[in-house]
Amino acid sequence: MTDTYRKTARTTASRYRERVGYDRAAVHAVLDEAYVCHLGFVVDGEPRVLPTLHARIGDTVYVHGSTGSRPPLAARSTEGLPVCLTATLLDGLVYARSHFNHSANYRSVVAHGVARPVTDEAEKRRAMDALVDKVGAGRSADSRPPTRKELAETAVLALPLTEVSVKSRSGPVGDDAEDHALPHWAGVVPLRLTPGIPEPDAGVTAPVPDYLRPPRSPWLTPVPMRGEHVILEPLDLAHAGALFAATDDPLVWRYLTRPRPASVADLAAIIAEALAGHARGERVPWVQRSARTGEVIGTTSYYAVDPARRSLAIGSTFLGRPWWRTGVNTEAKRLLLRRAFEDLGAMRVEWHTDIRNDRSQRAVERLGATREGVLRADRQRPDGSWRDTVLYSMTADEWPASPVAVTA
Repeated sequence: MTDTYRKTARTTASRYRERVGYDRAAVHAVLDEAYVCHLGFVVDGEPRVLPTLHARIGDTVYVHGSTGSRPPLAARSTEGLPVCLTATLLDGLVYARSHFNHSANYRSVVAHGVARPVTDEAEKRRAMDALVDKVGAGRSADSRPPTRKELAETAVLALPLTEVSVKSRSGPVGDDAEDHALPHWAGVVPLRLTPGIPEPDAGVTAPVPDYLRPPRSPWLTPVPMRGEHVILEPLDLAHAGALFAATDDPLVWRYLTRPRPASVADLAAIIAEALAGHARGERVPWVQRSARTGEVIGTTSYYAVDPARRSLAIGSTFLGRPWWRTGVNTEAKRLLLRRAFEDLGAMRVEWHTDIRNDRSQRAVERLGATREGVLRADRQRPDGSWRDTVLYSMTADEWPASPVAVTA
């Protein structure tokens, strides 16, 4: 196997030939990154172009559809189906000073060939696994495989990559020199496909799997942690119902900076806000579970995360009242502090508490933190009054001597 595909008459560009290539790795990269391709073919003398999902295995692209759809029927009734498959990634919009030089930065693949229907069950199952894994690596093993009936109702076409090319544009505006003095903005607006926060279906209690979580700096990764009393795992919208039940108590919300949620939906909105903060790189939220029973009992977070300054804060904590004074909160803070100082190399950890919340202040002081002062009128409470915030901190050189570090 060579590193490039063979150039043919159908894959030779008539314009912008410098943008066209036949590099095998570049072709594969575009096909693997793109989620949607377009399949062009002719039926009864008329052209058809259909968008569809695809997956690549080696030098073969697989597309799927219903057994009653046009492409599988056409492929079955002949010796395969002549097709043209395209996939495009739009990387940016290029704004020029002149209409003529407006453009786009992109990467695209065009493949010609004869698509054959996949009839071998083992090959079809491999193709279906690849199609499912395309939306999340490992998803095929994390979901139910098709039954024989479902497999029979699903058509898969295989297109060998033989006549294929990749075309791309990157870089700045290509304005003519005489247009550079024109008083119009010019430049490139980058475009990226960015996943949002996963939204669980009704009744889902399983956490969002790792393959749906974007790779992040260790500072922004809510790694699971376990102690004798508490388990910390990544906070998830699926925790909303159990977290609402555990914390539906006015005393839990007495000193927090938001009103007590009146419903599971209200609690889900709080979780969604925490996850949005995580997506922005500002917060790392965990749910707290009882190590004895496994039930959801509260939540806590890192926030104000600043890897450059090697600092973060611990807070946004609320815990069901049955677990107050049980060792859960102290142990959770010990796990978070140990990760901050020993794993992440933090130099400073902060806490911010309502000046009226004596219980929280005593708890922070028992950790060995130092009270630094009061931030006056720091933030507004749910009732409209302004809160004075007590600021505590612990530094890396203080951590080894703290009571919780000694007992860890």
